[in-house]
Amino acid sequence: MSLHGKRKEIYKYEAPWTVYAMNWSVRPDKRFRLALGSFVEEYNNKVELVGLDEESSEFICRNTFDHPYPTTKLMWIPDTKGVYPDLLATSGDYLRVWRVGETETRLECLLNNNKNSDFCAPLTSFDWNEVDPYLLGTSSIDTTCTIWGLETGQVLGRVNLVSGHVKTQLIAHDKEVYDIAFSRAGGGRDMFASVGADGSVRMFDLRHLEHSTIIYEDPQHHPLLRLCWNKQDPNYLATMAMDGMEVVILDVRVPCTPVARLNNHRACVNGIAWAPHSSCHICTAAADDHQALIWDIQQMPRAIEDPILAYTAEGEINNVQWASTQPDWIAICYNNCLEILRV
Repeated sequence: MSLHGKRKEIYKYEAPWTVYAMNWSVRPDKRFRLALGSFVEEYNNKVELVGLDEESSEFICRNTFDHPYPTTKLMWIPDTKGVYPDLLATSGDYLRVWRVGETETRLECLLNNNKNSDFCAPLTSFDWNEVDPYLLGTSSIDTTCTIWGLETGQVLGRVNLVSGHVKTQLIAHDKEVYDIAFSRAGGGRDMFASVGADGSVRMFDLRHLEHSTIIYEDPQHHPLLRLCWNKQDPNYLATMAMDGMEVVILDVRVPCTPVARLNNHRACVNGIAWAPHSSCHICTAAADDHQALIWDIQQMPRAIEDPILAYTAEGEINNVQWASTQPDWIAICYNNCLEILRV
């Protein structure tokens, strides 16, 4: 794991503001690097890029840049081989793609599909396709999902220009769409799912967009806020309802009936992260009970009674992210703190 011997079991980094959005870099040369988005209730927000300083064995801020409004999500390009430009995408009022340099980060392109209007419907989330990094999907409060295609343009003076266009836009739900995620099923490029305020999980196929499949509906029609695909078994996904204290595990082969409910939290769940290396481990987090719980779900469909690991933070947890290229590390955000734990 280490360039210089042993790593700590836990690292802590304090940002100058409340941290909400967070994502691990997957580049092989930048493994202990994360992007953090501020949550400040005004126009001027920030994104910090933090990394592990091997000499001091502490996480330090490498780079910071301004961002309009808080980022609802941010994500590094899923480039595990380091062959693409070092790009970071953020969602908020628009989808923005940033190019990260050694000393500065610059805006590469701003993707807006409301060309005919000064009004922009805020983006609630987005996902970057792992199989085809030229594809991104966004979800919006205007009931739509949009699939974007990136192009890397001609080299102008040693600079590759990146631009983007709408590949397709579809009305995905009857109400606001809160999350979108590509599935690894069927080659990993064309299938995606979304959740929204109508309380449904819907599956789409880019090759057949004339119809979608409802694979789950919340019994009380509570809005569903997040969905997350199992990294090892594309049959499984997890979702959670607004103000709900449980995470629902679904099997797309058995629509409409959850195969498991994880309900040890004592407060509303607001974070889900599947293990990158195991099909039967998932981490859930809740703000008000300050807890991140890791579950082993291999005994499904028998009831999963208790988590196998519990971590209590010093404040309300806002986000949890499992490092996809370093499966023994999990990052947890609470208040203005980032904690990186070995699990």
